[in-house]
Amino acid sequence: MQSLFKTIVLVGRFNTPTLGGPLRQLAATLQELGVRVLIESEVAAEHGITEIPVVERIAIGKLADLVVVLGGDGTMLGVARLVAPYRIPLIGVNQGRLGFMTDIPLSDMERTISGMLAGAFVPEERILLETTVRREDKELVSALAFNDVVFSRGSTGAMIEFEIFIDRQFVYSQRSDGLIVSTPTGSTAYALASGGPILHPSLPAITLVPICPQSLSNRPIVINDTSEVEFRLTRNSDARVYFDNQSDCELHEADRVIIRRHRNTLRILHPVGYNYYDMLRDKLHWGQKLN
Repeated sequence: MQSLFKTIVLVGRFNTPTLGGPLRQLAATLQELGVRVLIESEVAAEHGITEIPVVERIAIGKLADLVVVLGGDGTMLGVARLVAPYRIPLIGVNQGRLGFMTDIPLSDMERTISGMLAGAFVPEERILLETTVRREDKELVSALAFNDVVFSRGSTGAMIEFEIFIDRQFVYSQRSDGLIVSTPTGSTAYALASGGPILHPSLPAITLVPICPQSLSNRPIVINDTSEVEFRLTRNSDARVYFDNQSDCELHEADRVIIRRHRNTLRILHPVGYNYYDMLRDKLHWGQKLN
């Protein structure tokens, strides 16, 4: 069988003692198919894997044709932010809990992925958010987010006060515990827990979901993904902004945070037969179809 991908990098969830065996199994299967296999260096060190060549995390995007992630959604988020600028596709094997994005069961990993390498997959393009934090005329931070950009009160516990502009038009001022700016992928994460809508991943949309707003009239809104969102902190209460909850930045009064859709989409490969609504029904325990 001829693989569509010549170099595959394996990435695993940290602090998972049972992952060493599956990583070795998958690597052996891929090598038998004639694929060059690399493993992320920290994961290899954690499991004492020395027989497979390693790659530093920062270099994955330059070397991989495909990345296979063994973990949960958190692991997928970290890798997605890393490889999105290189337009490298991801496959997710569920070694976590919910697993909205890691849809291949560990028990069926080798058979399913072998078929996918020959073209038996369903590709899906998902958007990311590109965020810039500005203080006066200086750019402090630039970061990507696959799920969401979250503005939150800090350790003082006081509400934060801010203004929102969309395409430079004033939308509202708000006093709340924070705000979630979410992609469709992130609509089933923190945004869903905060009362936001579920968006199909194919929708070209961004959602703004308030976190415990003081005014009950502040409701989630959905905007086009071509829009630019600007957050302006009007009163500082130890506020912070988080990117996929994997990196963050402290905000000061009058700081501006600009959020746009990233120029590249991220391609996730699903096995043949994947159905988004089946996944939702399973993960969210919705009722089954009545006969």
